[in-house]
Amino acid sequence: MTDEATQRPPRRHFSMLREFHLADFFTLGNAACGVGAVFFAMLYMKSQSLAHFYGAAILAPAAFIFDVLDGRIARARHQHSALGRELDSLSDVISFGVAPAALGFAAGMQGGWDVAALIYFVCCGVSRLARYNVTAESLSGGGDKVKYFEGTPIPTSVILTGVLALCAWQQRVGDSLYGGVYALGPWNLHLMSLMFVLSGSLMISKTLHIPKL
Repeated sequence: MTDEATQRPPRRHFSMLREFHLADFFTLGNAACGVGAVFFAMLYMKSQSLAHFYGAAILAPAAFIFDVLDGRIARARHQHSALGRELDSLSDVISFGVAPAALGFAAGMQGGWDVAALIYFVCCGVSRLARYNVTAESLSGGGDKVKYFEGTPIPTSVILTGVLALCAWQQRVGDSLYGGVYALGPWNLHLMSLMFVLSGSLMISKTLHIPKL
């Protein structure tokens, strides 16, 4: 004789974190830096305190360090996984896609064309990472490491964040951004937003091959 209790499958007490490798926690550190940068950018828009702007900018190289370390740890411990690759891409979208765009918006790139440029940049970053995940196995030649990148890696957006930090340090934000602001049709365009267009275009390029160190 059986009852409902005996027919019920045994409970499994587990956490998803138990499936993570050491490198995955560094990847989450990357994501945390990106989210923090977005929050600091929003705080700057409210407070206009340069400390908040610099906080957002400083978290970009911090995220980059986590991004480098997670790859090296995974290779050293031979702990590559599909989960780790997806975590890495999702973290990079936040830290090197959304966060730089948010900082650019906070710095004054708020015209209609500016916003279009920032959205284009983020969409290019997402597309770049999706393509990498799909082609990583073929690009690695059967090994553990990809031999080269097609297009610039999304972490190169750290350069954009550095330029914005320099603008803030020299008090060149808002309409004082380098290159000025122009009215084109119904919307305004800051010339500096074209940096994001260039960066995004280089990321999705298929003819640009960059050796992976």
